Amino acid sequence: MPYRRTYAGKSLLAAAATAAVSLVCAAPALAAPIPLPIPLPIPLADQRPGGTDTGIGTADDLFGTLPAHHAAADHLTVSVRDSGSRATDRTYELRCHPDGGNHPDAKAACDKLDGMTQWGRDTFAAVRPDAVCTAIYGSAVTAHVTGTWAGRPVDAHFRRTNGCEIERWRRFVPLLPRTTS
Repeated sequence: MPYRRTYAGKSLLAAAATAAVSLVCAAPALAAPIPLPIPLPIPLADQRPGGTDTGIGTADDLFGTLPAHHAAADHLTVSVRDSGSRATDRTYELRCHPDGGNHPDAKAACDKLDGMTQWGRDTFAAVRPDAVCTAIYGSAVTAHVTGTWAGRPVDAHFRRTNGCEIERWRRFVPLLPRTTS
């Protein structure tokens, strides 16, 4: 009689068949759509000093903020209008990694955006249409941000017409100018 491995008193074949049947029976419960993360636009690399490019990345790459060196093509154009200040109402160019352009504080703006960027989340997402916002009017100032960030196209509009929009604007200072209201 040949030697057979057993698992909890069953042969491995019987244990595998039992596991397969239990998965098929549980499949309807698992049929609900599971939201998948947005894939990274760039290949991940091993971050250990002297490491080789394995293509699998690190836990920080997958779950934390994106390292600055991954986003070499980050370039944004920020157009600010109706602020009431000729110095503020203009179009800025921002380049990151390395920092540059004619933005008044390129390093701080790039650092802020790097800190806000997380894998699977839209850094520039608009306020949700169903959000409950306070009826506070900030000002008529608007901003339009276009370009590329973390390998993704950006086309974001900012305004200060209610509490949610004002808070969104504040989160993006110093990319957007600080306002007095």
